[in-house]
Amino acid sequence: MGAEDRKQWGTLWRGYLGFYEAEIAPDHDDLLFQRLIDPSIDNLQAWVAQRSEDLVGLVHIVTHAHTWRAERVTYLQDLFTAPEVRGTGLGRALIETVYADADAQGRDTVYWMTKTSNTTARKLYDRIAQPTDFMKYSRT
Repeated sequence: MGAEDRKQWGTLWRGYLGFYEAEIAPDHDDLLFQRLIDPSIDNLQAWVAQRSEDLVGLVHIVTHAHTWRAERVTYLQDLFTAPEVRGTGLGRALIETVYADADAQGRDTVYWMTKTSNTTARKLYDRIAQPTDFMKYSRT
């Protein structure tokens, strides 16, 4: 992903936020994009999927230290595909990209969260990962 992808990435990003009914100030988009493409920020990474000239999917990860493991772990924070490509295997391919990166970097653990009501995505997640019984709590 590079600077030339900003506009199309932004459309996907806003689609993702809309899907989760999340409200984030629009000026945050530029900050996040700059962080994602800045090679000096090594704990954030992003990949996009392209069909012809159009970006049709994105995935963002955060890598971090873990108190129970010597190696860093991968948190898959954001995953989104354009509605017209859902059901084509693109979501799985994006997750497999994350898995491949984690394996190459020696990070065995990859984890993520989704809403319990996200039944369509959960069908995929149940095939390629193990659900946990942990609940997310948040101060925000």
